[in-house]
Amino acid sequence: MSAVQTAEGVRTGRLDPVQVTRDALSRIADRDGSIGAFVKVRAAKAVAEAELLTAHPDLAKLPLAGVPVAIKDNVSVAGEPMTVGSAATSRAPALSDHTVVRRLRAAGAVVIGLTAVPELCLWGTTDNEQTVTRNPWNPARTPGGSSGGAAAAAASGQVELAHGNDGLGSIRIPAADCGLFGFKPGLGVVPSEFGGNGWFKMSENGPLATTVADGALMLGVMADDMALAAAGTDADPGKLRIVVAQNFPLAVGRTDKHFAQAVSSCSALLADHGHRVPQSKLPYPSNPAPLLLRWLAGAAADADDFAKAGGDLSKLQSRSKIHTSLGRAVQRFDLVHDVQASTIEQKVLAYLDRNQADVLMTPALAAPPLEAKAWSSKSWAANMWANINYAPFQGLFNLLGWPAMSVPFGVHPVSKTPVAVHFAGRPGSEATLLKLAAQIEAARPWQRVAPGY
Repeated sequence: MSAVQTAEGVRTGRLDPVQVTRDALSRIADRDGSIGAFVKVRAAKAVAEAELLTAHPDLAKLPLAGVPVAIKDNVSVAGEPMTVGSAATSRAPALSDHTVVRRLRAAGAVVIGLTAVPELCLWGTTDNEQTVTRNPWNPARTPGGSSGGAAAAAASGQVELAHGNDGLGSIRIPAADCGLFGFKPGLGVVPSEFGGNGWFKMSENGPLATTVADGALMLGVMADDMALAAAGTDADPGKLRIVVAQNFPLAVGRTDKHFAQAVSSCSALLADHGHRVPQSKLPYPSNPAPLLLRWLAGAAADADDFAKAGGDLSKLQSRSKIHTSLGRAVQRFDLVHDVQASTIEQKVLAYLDRNQADVLMTPALAAPPLEAKAWSSKSWAANMWANINYAPFQGLFNLLGWPAMSVPFGVHPVSKTPVAVHFAGRPGSEATLLKLAAQIEAARPWQRVAPGY
């Protein structure tokens, strides 16, 4: 069932939240051994949480009543270590829940476990020295990163909802890799509350889900704004002007023809629904420094926070040591400034104004998911090259702090993994984007979980 259906069943008494939780735990036990989505399964604690729900005085009012959710291992869950995919972080249990976890629990969700991430959530693949997390659609491919475990858990049907966060595409990349709906809200819509500096406000918490309604429901709870949940069930965004930008963001490279074709096919679908879909080249920044400097210095700030909390940075992977060392140089020379982002934002706003655009559409990825292997043992340069070239479309909208989403749109005939389209909107356009996604889903439904699950 979907999360919406599960919650409705628990609220009305047709479903027992304890049995719902046990069923999810059974799926995890059966499926995760070959996938590696979870780093911690909270079996006994999750059942105890579900048992408490049965006596909840307001069970009928809880929007996520009894729904098992997976939490990404880079926000705090009370009583559990937050390892952030690294041997260098403290193993001391967190003393309290992150705000989004607290809101999910208050809405009736059951925290079933913590999902895998690459070290410090820096990379677009998910693995460590012990485990390579795999894509349920094709185990030879990565589920993406850094919310790779979250995406793998949802795409294999182990859970209906997974929490993720997105600093340079870390929700939208795994969503595209695994055929999920992934949504990054705009700045300040959902509490971020990350360590370090939150990658200079580029990072946001958001949902990964198998349906738009489920993702919107989770987003509404995390944002404490249930109007967002309602938007995910409204497949009428009105008649929009959606500017389509197929141009490649980098000076060198090109988009895989099947991801490009998904944009063209989606454009035709949107035109059939009365939207205007002009094409125009997006003025991507010619200088990548504003993004790269924030990625580097943000990682250094995170690492320093983990050291203060009792971690041992000598245990960082080689690629992460280089990344954080470069970040400290960025900090030392004070190379990150707000004007870098505001200048780019003015150019993108002017572009949207020229095209009279409400929403922007781009390819979701430049290529199918990377190979699932021990990227954590490879060089910093190899990781940088692979990450930047396969997922270059998302980062601009982290820099701007604008809402953006990945919507499934077919399956790649070679990799046998999903393809997707990517949308972004101006600040405050979350509801419009959700309604647009619901309209696409209604017109062209996708397979909710990977074949065989």
